[in-house]
Amino acid sequence: MEDSQIKNILEKPRKPDWLRVKLPIGEDYLKVRKIVSEHKLHTICESGNCPNMGECWGAGTATFMILGNICTRSCGFCAVATGKPKAADWDEPKRVANSVKLMSVKHCVITSVDRDDLKDGGSIIWAETIKAIREISPATKFECLIPDFAGKWENLQRIIDVKPDIVSHNMETVRRLTAQVRIQAKYDRSLEVLKRLHKAGVRTKSGVMVGLGETEEELLETINDLAAVNCDVITIGQYLQPTPKHLPVARFVHPDEFKKWKEIALNKGFRYVESGPLVRSSYHAEKHVF
Repeated sequence: MEDSQIKNILEKPRKPDWLRVKLPIGEDYLKVRKIVSEHKLHTICESGNCPNMGECWGAGTATFMILGNICTRSCGFCAVATGKPKAADWDEPKRVANSVKLMSVKHCVITSVDRDDLKDGGSIIWAETIKAIREISPATKFECLIPDFAGKWENLQRIIDVKPDIVSHNMETVRRLTAQVRIQAKYDRSLEVLKRLHKAGVRTKSGVMVGLGETEEELLETINDLAAVNCDVITIGQYLQPTPKHLPVARFVHPDEFKKWKEIALNKGFRYVESGPLVRSSYHAEKHVF
């Protein structure tokens, strides 16, 4: 082993006790897993190695990932596979909607990989999925966690036109680190997505990870930027390195710091703030519809 590799191992921060999670178990969890498998669905819970999968699936909820499980972008933080996606599956909206009904979901979250290979960015299947859920399970509330559609605003308009209960688009990190963390994304373009959604009368939400090397001043800037575009909900959680090939954790943020950031964000006017080590953008999503 080279000296540099030994140095990296020695300098790597150890995961603290507050980041330990229980293994997913229980009948409700197994029921959800069976439905997801039988209906050939993709969930960000699995693809993204979410630490809350046991809790959320145990409660009979899940975040569905549409448009396949291969992303056209290669973000430095994300565990979702990257490469050349398969062709769009036009039966997917109906399958997702049927599963939502089968699971008796009162609130679900829909997200997707980036599909920069498609002219519409996948926005047509996005809209059809929302319509199908509304038709089959009209009582179900849901959140859409959308990509930036590469700034092609006609594709974003398709989401606006079907009027989801809440639309989320994650900043993920501070301005300085965006090129390293999100690579093909643009900080200001993401703000513009949220700005356009708010202007259209849509409730908005965004998420930020900490522990990637950002400073307090930079994180405060991002919170201020989100407040400036009238973002309604913000989630703040600890970045966890999914594999050795992904960006390393710069530090593990103490729970007391998350409490501090929650108070700061609430004082900025956000209507709801989730801030904690294991918080992810879809965590407690059912509470964010108001």
